[in-house]
Formats: sequence, C-alpha cells, structure tokens
Amino acid sequence: MRISMAWTGAGQLRRAATAGALVVALLGVAACTGTAPGGPAAAGSAPASTGAPPTPTDAPSTPTGGPPSAQVPDVLRFTGTTLGGAAFDAAQLAGKPVVLWFWAPWCATCASQAWTVAEIEPRYRDTVPIVGVAGLGERKAMKEFVTEFDLGATPQIEDSTGALWKRFKVTEQSIFVIIDRNGTVVHHGFLDGEALTAKVAALAGA
Repeated sequence: MRISMAWTGAGQLRRAATAGALVVALLGVAACTGTAPGGPAAAGSAPASTGAPPTPTDAPSTPTGGPPSAQVPDVLRFTGTTLGGAAFDAAQLAGKPVVLWFWAPWCATCASQAWTVAEIEPRYRDTVPIVGVAGLGERKAMKEFVTEFDLGATPQIEDSTGALWKRFKVTEQSIFVIIDRNGTVVHHGFLDGEALTAKVAALAGA
C-alpha cells in the first residue's frame, strides 16, 4: 500500500515538472520575439488600443469646400444671352440679393438711372449683383446705350422678344425688380438714383 502511494506521488511530481518546463519554454520564446504568443499582428487585425475609439475606414469624408450650394428659387430659374453674346444663367445668383433693371435704349429716365447703376454696380458686384434687362429696342441701340453710359461691366441681357419683361410683369420702363437672398421679390417699380443706392446698400448689409 505504501509503495503504491509513493509511486502515485512520484508520477504527479513528474507531470508537474513537465508542465513547468513547457511554461518556461513558452515564456522564453515570448521574451526573444518581443510580441505576445501568436506572432506580429497580421494585416487587417485590430491594433492595440490607444484609448481613443477607432475611426471606421469607410466613414464618409467631411466636405472641405465650404457650405453647400444655395438652392435656386423659382424666380431665378431663367436664362438669356447678354448683349455681348455670352450665355447667362440666373441660377448663379442664388443665395444673394439681386437687382434686375428693366430698361429701353431710347428711354430718358433709363438714361438718368444709368449713371447711378454704373457708379454703384462695381461696389456691390459681389454682394448685390445688378443685372440689366434691355428691351423695347434694337440690339444696335442697346449696345450704344451700354457704351455711352459705361455699363459694359454690368451684365446686360438682351430681351428683344420681351420674354423676361412678361415673366416679371414689367409693362413700362424703367423698372427695378429687387429679389432678396431667399428668392422673394421685395420691390417692383420705379426707383430714382438715391433710392436705388439706399436699397442696394441696405441689402448688402443685411
């Protein structure tokens, strides 16, 4: 009986010693490679935590080009051709207050207003664009009017057919149609030079 118990105890000691030797061997391997058992992290495996949440690789990037383009209101959904022959799309004016000036080349009142338009348009070009809509006349006379009053830098749409005049319910000249940045018509009618300047300045500061 004593011999059997001694033999059993000796077997347990041998098994314990063998297990201990294996642990020591594994620890030795880990100490040489500098990584945990299992080898270096494979491509696609999760990196060690740095305390910050991981960023998804498929997350959409944040736009860096500024705010999205302004929505085009119905009142600015029209196109035309300038007296210089260039295509004009009013949609490019969306998001800004806009002044449409309906004039005719033979109109004395339009001529008096032309000086004011030529004076203030460069100052407010980027904040409150002024766009002329020439009608009720011949193209040659319209171009001569623009040259005489130094309006060449101001967009001037040729509207010999009266399509835009009808669209904006303009029945006489000279008429200013003022549209705020939300696409609402806030003025439709005559303005002298002083009143036009005051309204444009107010819109620029709004």
